[in-house]
Amino acid sequence: MRACAVLFCIWAAFLHRPASAADTVPRYSHILIIIAENQGYDKIIDQPYAPRLNGLLQMKETGLADNFYSVLHPSQPNYVALIGGDTFGIHEDDAWYCKPGYQDRYCTSTGGGAYADHTITARSLVDQLAERHLTWKGYFEDIPAPGWKGIYYPDDQNPVPGKPSQLYAQKHNGFIKFKSVQDDPDLDAKIVGFDQLRTDLLTGHVPNYAQIVPNQCNDMHGLGGAYVSPDCRYDPPERRIERGDKVIGELVDQIMASPIWTGNEHTAIVITWDEDETPEKKTGRQGCCACSYSSSPGNSGGGHIPTFVLVNHPPSDTLRRDSTLHNHYSLLRTVEEAFGIDEYLGHANESGCGVQPMTKLLQTKD
Repeated sequence: MRACAVLFCIWAAFLHRPASAADTVPRYSHILIIIAENQGYDKIIDQPYAPRLNGLLQMKETGLADNFYSVLHPSQPNYVALIGGDTFGIHEDDAWYCKPGYQDRYCTSTGGGAYADHTITARSLVDQLAERHLTWKGYFEDIPAPGWKGIYYPDDQNPVPGKPSQLYAQKHNGFIKFKSVQDDPDLDAKIVGFDQLRTDLLTGHVPNYAQIVPNQCNDMHGLGGAYVSPDCRYDPPERRIERGDKVIGELVDQIMASPIWTGNEHTAIVITWDEDETPEKKTGRQGCCACSYSSSPGNSGGGHIPTFVLVNHPPSDTLRRDSTLHNHYSLLRTVEEAFGIDEYLGHANESGCGVQPMTKLLQTKD
């Protein structure tokens, strides 16, 4: 009997042992997420036309998530999921003001079936940050003005001589889908362009949380039509990947030269993609994580994508690779934990179904 009691005490102590530093996401002062477009893991990793990204894998600051999956196709639901923990029934790239029955050239799918109101009233990461007096910004290349709520710039109704149409695309701005953001009186200080990004990085006045989204020529998406250079056209894809690789490398250089990176505070750079653009050509797993994965069209999987995590105080000189299954909900949960938020939004709370924080890749030496 006494032996059983001793064993029980050992077992109970194991279950209730304090979490070690390696089991928890450290606190971070700044997390900056660079989001690129439409490339699967095998299109980036070990490819000669992505030398800057693969060069990051030689740096002690860099970790790689080997089994990271996007949530859905096409682009927009993934940007929404990163902020809200759900797609909220949004399964296409329609404008933020679209709703069932609304007629507009940017509301293409309202005629029948399930169609969501594209202004989301649910809580988001923005609300969580505000409640903790933490700051955020979205940096969007080629947005024509701070706080702009338009859909594309330039577009066919507002062309700019010499510039391709649709360099800025609202479908890549997940923030503007949320009503609390739309109604924010300080929106012009939070939805800004790359000129503000350069200023903020130089001065060190960077928000706690940021998304950095290059234009559709520089994020590997590509464009067609007038004034589109060969390295932005859809074919061959290697050209636009090479262009995006260079731009992302320059963004990383700018961040790593900023006082937020060279100082004592913990800063992380995450480089991820919205989705893999060729899932119909792939076999096997195309998504993961969250209880609705196998049954819900809102989480059917958007393909295997690369995700890099760079930290300014790495714990070792060796590359950190994590083969744990992760997705955009995992990344949201990771951000929440890194900022001390214990309310996990939507699918980010479904740890029982496989949504886990990216703890290994956020570890630091102090």
